[in-house]
Amino acid sequence: MTLEKNKLISDVLEIFRNYPDRKYTAQEVVERLRIHDSAAHTEVLKALAVLEGENKITAHDHNQFQMTTVDQVVVGNFRANDRGFGFVRYDDEEPDVFIARTNTQHAINDDEVEVQIIKPANPWGDNGAEGKIVKIVDHGLKQLVGEFMPYSDVQAKKTGLIGYVKSHEKKIANNPVFIKATGVTPQMGDMVQVEIVSYPSDEFPRSMVGIALKTLGNKNDPGVDELAIVYQNDVKDEFSQEVLAQAQQIPDHLTSKDWQGRRDNTDQITVTIDGDDSKDFDDAVTLWKLENGHYHLGVHIADVTHYVKQDSALDEEAYERGTSTYLVDRVIPMLPFRLSNGICSLNPDEDRCVLTCDMEIDDQGEVVHHEIYPSVIRSHARLTYNNVNRILTGDETVRAQYQELIPMLEDMAQLHKILYEMRHQRGAIEFEETEAQIIVDDQGHPTDIQLRERGTAEKMIESFMLAANETVAEHFNQLHVPFLYRVHEQPDPEKVKNFFEIASSFGLTVPGDAKHVTPKMFQSVLEKVADQPHEAVITTMLLRSLQQAKYSPDPLGHFGLAATYYTHFTSPIRRYPDLMVHRMIHSYADEGTTEAVQNQWGEQLPEVAVHTSACERKSVDVERAVDDLKKAEYMADKVGQVFDGVISGVTSFGMFVSLENTVEGLIHISNMLDDYYEFNEKALSMIGKRTHKVYTMGESIKVRLLRADAEQRQVDFEPVLTSQEQERADAEKKRRAEEHEKFLQRRKNNHHRKNTSGKYERVSKKSHH
Repeated sequence: MTLEKNKLISDVLEIFRNYPDRKYTAQEVVERLRIHDSAAHTEVLKALAVLEGENKITAHDHNQFQMTTVDQVVVGNFRANDRGFGFVRYDDEEPDVFIARTNTQHAINDDEVEVQIIKPANPWGDNGAEGKIVKIVDHGLKQLVGEFMPYSDVQAKKTGLIGYVKSHEKKIANNPVFIKATGVTPQMGDMVQVEIVSYPSDEFPRSMVGIALKTLGNKNDPGVDELAIVYQNDVKDEFSQEVLAQAQQIPDHLTSKDWQGRRDNTDQITVTIDGDDSKDFDDAVTLWKLENGHYHLGVHIADVTHYVKQDSALDEEAYERGTSTYLVDRVIPMLPFRLSNGICSLNPDEDRCVLTCDMEIDDQGEVVHHEIYPSVIRSHARLTYNNVNRILTGDETVRAQYQELIPMLEDMAQLHKILYEMRHQRGAIEFEETEAQIIVDDQGHPTDIQLRERGTAEKMIESFMLAANETVAEHFNQLHVPFLYRVHEQPDPEKVKNFFEIASSFGLTVPGDAKHVTPKMFQSVLEKVADQPHEAVITTMLLRSLQQAKYSPDPLGHFGLAATYYTHFTSPIRRYPDLMVHRMIHSYADEGTTEAVQNQWGEQLPEVAVHTSACERKSVDVERAVDDLKKAEYMADKVGQVFDGVISGVTSFGMFVSLENTVEGLIHISNMLDDYYEFNEKALSMIGKRTHKVYTMGESIKVRLLRADAEQRQVDFEPVLTSQEQERADAEKKRRAEEHEKFLQRRKNNHHRKNTSGKYERVSKKSHH
């Protein structure tokens, strides 16, 4: 339920929420709100009428009202906070349910739980529902990775346990796992993968019991920090012997049988264009001008399904992984390297099986004719983005090296401009992101963070892949057969409304209606802030207002691309959905579109869509966590240094600051000592109570690095203050230190009194006997 915010209705409801068993008259509500004028008294009566009408409160005799009893149980996913409380998400349309520490029933992070709502949400304010966990349906955490601490021989003999493992993940760091002697025996400081056999209980409310499955190595060994994140998120980094053996049986070159049913495109001048460090090439392109002035664009994609047969060990492994995962200094591939870097990779001067999407594109960027078919190609060159960008900007040295390819590359750049303009006209949202590459040494230690903007070459290949993905998606939609789509649904209206409010706080007007949002509306905002200081902030907030892209058997469109039909066809070496799309293309071409064939695919697609979407999210989480780890490690020797940054987020507990090198850290509110700061949610700002100093999203700020904790993947800053502000901050530090000292003294005195009264009590009992 989405209702307009109303502070008075919210305040009235809070009285009943805080004391759900008590009954109040209208006059008692007025008194509790400390309202004195008659007009406000009338407004309270109206608020009570609204709440009664919405069944939030119930009228009783003697004009009394009481909180309506709610008998609601929901099932959802528990997200723990390291301070003991947590939240349960049970519905994408409803806010999460708050679970107090005393009501968690020993649930741990990611448990599926049954929750009794004990305090309904307040839709007129910002207070969500509160609940009590009544049942743990299923434990989400079956294994974890943590640092091993051994017991002494005496302790081990006494307990039957060899030590305990403590996770570095904040949400489960307070849940040690005591290790049975039946698994492997790690050494002190080893990072260990543990299977959990016993969970927290009334007897042991925090701890668990487990068996050590695998030692990843000492926490200080190169690469172990990354491996810990990989294993913690259940991403497989090794292939079974069966899978490797099956890959080994596949020839490393084409045989005469491989050519059957394929068109020979080896005479076409095709090239791959990828990053400098790419090893697997799953797309090649060719282009020439037609006599009618149109462009012939050929997009050739590695035909992985020719080698990875359905239901084989290779296929089941690829499906389980769902995607390749790209870490700072390594790749965890979806397929064994023999395939991904060998026969499935479109290496130069090698015949390769592909699925081809040929498109005839006019000068408006419209695909006026297309063909999708299996073929064989031979890549003429392995080009890099850097070299193509140099060619297109006139670098004579590189142009001389690739002289015969220059006309085609220049035509490609021209077609890219046409395709880009076409997408722009229909409203596609273009995000200009600066890529950050973390450079590491041979020990895995980060030595630099390099920024790289995407050039024409990167954008050109993106344009061609988008065109192929749209063409394939529309082709099979027009055939009215089951198909797997990449979808990006319309944004949530409430999030859009929040974004509009944020944009207006920066003086930006968004054309159109928040209830009927179009990609063009968002595009216009990005154009207005291009090259402005607050561009990054507006872009971030816009991204947060959008839905998450996913896979679906339903053609729900792609909002961000302003595309009616879209799929993933272009990366089957590293994404299982693309492999699935290829398999369906072959099936419909070879077996037809009979009802039996359609039913076969229609039954599989819903599960494939859900599973591969989940695999993608897991992989992205791992990649981000490793990036955060290495960024924190990179900053570790820079404590005390001052940096220029931009406030990238403002919350009730502090501000996030992003540095130019893309490192993001937190200024916790406890480190803002020059004043008492209050959070203004509407303006996304912090406002000093005494000085009225304002910190706002998008504002430049100088910060000093306080700490960089690689283990927790966390960076902490403090604001750099003027001398006057620093004096106030020093005084506040001193005051807090004195308060803390007094608190410790009081606790010591209380402890002493308790002990003393206990002694007197025991003495008196003795004398009584």
